[in-house]
Amino acid sequence: MENAPARPRTRDRTTLATIAASAGVSVATVSKVVNGREDVSPETRALVEELLVQHDYSPPSARRVAAATCTVEFLIDGDFSSYATAVVDGVVEAAGDADASVVVGLLRDPRSQRLTTPPRSWARGLAAAGRTGVIVVTGELTGAHIDALASVNLPLVVIDPLNLPRREVTSVGSTNFTGGMSATNHLLAQGHRDIAWVGGPPGSQCNQARLHGYRAAMESAGLTPVAEHVLNDNFQYDAGRRLGMRLLSGPDRPTAVVGGCDSIALGVMEAARALGLRVPDDLSVTGFDDTELAAMAAPPLTTVRQPLREMGRVALRTVLRMAGGEQLDSHHVELATELVVRGSTAPR
Repeated sequence: MENAPARPRTRDRTTLATIAASAGVSVATVSKVVNGREDVSPETRALVEELLVQHDYSPPSARRVAAATCTVEFLIDGDFSSYATAVVDGVVEAAGDADASVVVGLLRDPRSQRLTTPPRSWARGLAAAGRTGVIVVTGELTGAHIDALASVNLPLVVIDPLNLPRREVTSVGSTNFTGGMSATNHLLAQGHRDIAWVGGPPGSQCNQARLHGYRAAMESAGLTPVAEHVLNDNFQYDAGRRLGMRLLSGPDRPTAVVGGCDSIALGVMEAARALGLRVPDDLSVTGFDDTELAAMAAPPLTTVRQPLREMGRVALRTVLRMAGGEQLDSHHVELATELVVRGSTAPR
């Protein structure tokens, strides 16, 4: 069986430093030639120009023009929530700055929660449609999907990944551990000691980081979380309400709850209301994300703010850089979180 022709490696795009090293001159000299400056000797200019042709070098300005034809596939794994809306705002804004286009879709069928197309067919379809790269938000990608995208040379960036079967997959997230710790420390400072956790999928990386932050804060205060008060399900309002009813119905109910996301926290608050409990008089609740729903809640939700729009902007810029062959300094970017104190928390 004959070997298939090797796919060109766009990541190895020639830089000015490459040309300078080959010519034995400075990067500044190569830059002068590229920009048409006259203060370069004819012999050096001829050598540099020859190397530019040999290496098929294209200046950044040419790459920016090429970006006008770029189309990035933005895939949401799950419901089109307020979280996803904030992220896509950032993606679209960054795409406008780069003269690129964005196509928004769903990673899986929202009714069956299954990928209806096999990974290789899915990736080939994206490539055939002329996509430049793929961004997935909170996606549960398998190794097969990642390999399929690599086989058609489509760069991938995952935002707030639920799991990453490959360490080298590029992702954009926030300081989830610090966020979980800051929410819990806020409740501890309010005098709460019986603090519960209601989070998302147990295997989710961002959920695990937030949960570890909660545990670290509790342990630093000399407290051991009650096993029955640490619950995980999914990042949905219904899960928060269901688990909230379980937590708050018993005689040993907690005085505060750290929610793994805003939707969960709002579900817990509804469970408290249904049971005749007042937030924050009888129960303090925190969320995570700071979606638009947090400020609209009654009372407004104390939450950990993720810079969702900036995460979207960074993801778009990163996938275009990868498509342009640039080397990244890191496969994972974490943006800072910030605790936003509102009316859903109060002293014990």
